[in-house]
Amino acid sequence: MYFRQKRYKHIPFIVLFVAILLSSNSFAQENKMAINTIAHNDSTISPLPKDSASTDSINTKQKKKTKIETPITYSATDSIVLDMSGNAYMYGDGKVNYDKQELTAAYIHLNTDSSQVNATGATDPDGEIIGLPILNDNGEEYHATSLKYNFNTKKGYIKHGIVQQDEAYIIGEKTKKIDDEYLCMQNGKYTTCDHHEHPHFYLNLTKAKVKKGKWVVTGPAYLVLLDVPLPLAIPFGYFPFTKSYSSGVIIPSYGDDRARGFYLTNGGYYFAISDYMDLTLLGDIYTLGTWAVSAQSKYIKRYKYNGNFNFNYRVDVMNNDLPTYQKNKNMSIIWTHSQNPKASPNQTFSASVNFSSSGYDRSNINNYYNAAAISQNVKSSSISYGYSFPETAFSLSLNMLASQRTADSTISLTTPDLTLTMSRIYPFKRENKIGKDKWYEKIYMSYSGNIKNYISTKEDLLPEASLQKDWQNGFNHSIPLGASFNLLKYLSITPSVNYHERWYTQSLHKEWNETNFEEVTDTIYKFNRNYDFTTALTASTKLYGFYTPSRAIFGDKIDRVRHVITPTVSYSFKPDFSDPMWGMWDSYNRPISSTDPTSYETYYSKNANGIFGSSSAGKSSSINFSINNNIELKWKQENDTTGEPIYKTVSIIDALSGSASYNYAADSLNWSIISSNLRLKLYKGFNLNLSATFEPYLFALDTLTNGGTRINSLRWDQGKLPRLINTSTSFSYTINNETFKKKTDNKNANGEQNKDDNKKSSSNTTDDGYVKPNIRWSMSFDYSMRFGNTADFDTKILEYERELTHNIGFRSTLSLTSNWNFNFGTSYDFNNEEFTYSTLGIQRNLHCWSMSANVVPIGPYKTYNFQVNVSSAMLADLKYEKQKDQTTAINWY
Repeated sequence: MYFRQKRYKHIPFIVLFVAILLSSNSFAQENKMAINTIAHNDSTISPLPKDSASTDSINTKQKKKTKIETPITYSATDSIVLDMSGNAYMYGDGKVNYDKQELTAAYIHLNTDSSQVNATGATDPDGEIIGLPILNDNGEEYHATSLKYNFNTKKGYIKHGIVQQDEAYIIGEKTKKIDDEYLCMQNGKYTTCDHHEHPHFYLNLTKAKVKKGKWVVTGPAYLVLLDVPLPLAIPFGYFPFTKSYSSGVIIPSYGDDRARGFYLTNGGYYFAISDYMDLTLLGDIYTLGTWAVSAQSKYIKRYKYNGNFNFNYRVDVMNNDLPTYQKNKNMSIIWTHSQNPKASPNQTFSASVNFSSSGYDRSNINNYYNAAAISQNVKSSSISYGYSFPETAFSLSLNMLASQRTADSTISLTTPDLTLTMSRIYPFKRENKIGKDKWYEKIYMSYSGNIKNYISTKEDLLPEASLQKDWQNGFNHSIPLGASFNLLKYLSITPSVNYHERWYTQSLHKEWNETNFEEVTDTIYKFNRNYDFTTALTASTKLYGFYTPSRAIFGDKIDRVRHVITPTVSYSFKPDFSDPMWGMWDSYNRPISSTDPTSYETYYSKNANGIFGSSSAGKSSSINFSINNNIELKWKQENDTTGEPIYKTVSIIDALSGSASYNYAADSLNWSIISSNLRLKLYKGFNLNLSATFEPYLFALDTLTNGGTRINSLRWDQGKLPRLINTSTSFSYTINNETFKKKTDNKNANGEQNKDDNKKSSSNTTDDGYVKPNIRWSMSFDYSMRFGNTADFDTKILEYERELTHNIGFRSTLSLTSNWNFNFGTSYDFNNEEFTYSTLGIQRNLHCWSMSANVVPIGPYKTYNFQVNVSSAMLADLKYEKQKDQTTAINWY
């Protein structure tokens, strides 16, 4: 250790005097403390034992009672200076420890008698301030430019002090530390920006009081953004802190809406029910009559299940005191629940509920600039429970399904939907197998039973619906039987029988009313059966063909082309279940017209309105044809290290299939519609699917409907090809800044990666030392097309008219920097020759702030939205938002 002799010329004398005092017990008794060591710039001041002498032989003055009851340890990297007045001066990274308190600074002055310490920073040779004081008081840190503190009373005065509480930083130009808990500030700053020396935003607190870990209470305060004071002020404020899960009040947002008036929204209370569940109650109120309430809850149990529940009820009032006054009451329930697959191996439970009244999305002001929500026409909900019986082939599933069409307020509800399933079993298979399977051991069967209760009606009629008369219900049984054999080694033969039986509690009875000249239908509520069955025999195989292209034309790049053909032929038979012998169809006599009493017999199914359908009329004896093609080639890429060529398989046609059937039992129109499908793998991860259907028969004019009707005349008999009646395709493709990056080969002659190339490729700078631009972008295209028949029949050429409907969509994102993001999306309808829904958005990350602007410039829901808000969740309500809708007309249902 050395001392600054230029500043303190009496230091050598002090050192000698201190050494004498160290050998005198009376010095220790006078001060009730002893300086144990001054070595390696580290010292400790500790109290004397309680049984030491109470008088001093040199100094007979009455002793002062020391205020230090715990040893003080201090050190410095540069030097420590002590004087006779109990002062210690520490230079260069000074550190003082007392009890659970620690102070570090470039310069520290400690007075051992008063337990007071002063600390400041220092100036380095470059003029920068270094070593600013940091006080750690039992885990709480205080940063300052200068600090006065008393270790015993724990009171202090801090200039430009910085205290962190949770995510927030509190900066006080003048701060008084009253005790362990409280701080009083003048001209303070409250911010969540971690650049606390120069925050991007803060609330300027004229006066404030802080209770550590609890709250900040402030007097008048105003917002400062990027050093610009804004005219946004509050007369007082309360900012709570908490490190625990707790309940609390949610402050509402306020604003003005031209149709509903001034409002307070999203205000309420948060309930911390337990570590596994919470509850949020919120409310909205508008001065012109609109109001809303909501309840939101999240729950989770690790390794078991998790979910969330959201209930909303709204009363929307539009155009109050005007002739176009409207008042709508709507509700919404959203519930999702998922179960961990490992929670229970035999049972599952899940829920996905999105249920709302038909006008909820359209009347909700929050959806005015959300075209996706407004245009949503169909909503689906499901709740499912499943159970697999251990060590059996049986499983049970229970479902509740709901579907809504918001356009006309139609709701379809299925509850319950119970299914009992038996997976495929081989009833004749031997338990102890010896040798090959016998033919009868390949016979398999399975079973599926389904009980269903279903209704489709309007929302307002659902509560009044009768279970017996308005709901449809039934029990469906399905028993498939089959087997699989190989014939002549390469031919696969599969016989099968499918039996269906339906149980209903109601049936239809129809008759002709001659008085009113109309058909009368009665419903008979009585148990009845309806069944049918089909038999089929299917044969399929695979044919392989190889072709070697001309070497003179293609060279040796193409090794060979492989063509795989998979033909399938099947025969199916179904009897005519409308025959009276089956008892499932009935008939009545009906006159041709009111002027012609000649009658004809009209057949109908007794279970035509059954939930599982009914047995069909007409005998079927059909042969079905299908063929699938796959074409691939082997492409030579390069040679490996041994000189052997490396080949890659390239798909030319991934699948080209066609199918048709011929019914021998029909008296006419034996051929079915011909269908085909084409799938091409154009690029990695991108497939093109094209489907088409063709009509084999000609059309004639139907004088009753003035439309077309099929006639028993094949087109190819008239020298015509089957007519295309429908084809469609859709695809999407995305490219980004990674798509066209060149894959550089950085391997040396030994096949190893060059380290220098790796360093160069991973560098963020160019060869000239400039930073490489990192512009991220993405563009997505989607296209959908349909070409086919319309409802209009051309009486001149006796064909249905055809039209092409197609549209294209485009979406893009652009990030010029890590903080700027742009997005744009639009779609174009070629038939209507107009752009449909289009959006433009800009997002800017301001470090601790974020800014976003979104515009819907065209369409029926033109809107814009601008928002600047704090990123921290603690100050989520500290934001500025401006939005406007330009909707000219809104339909309410």
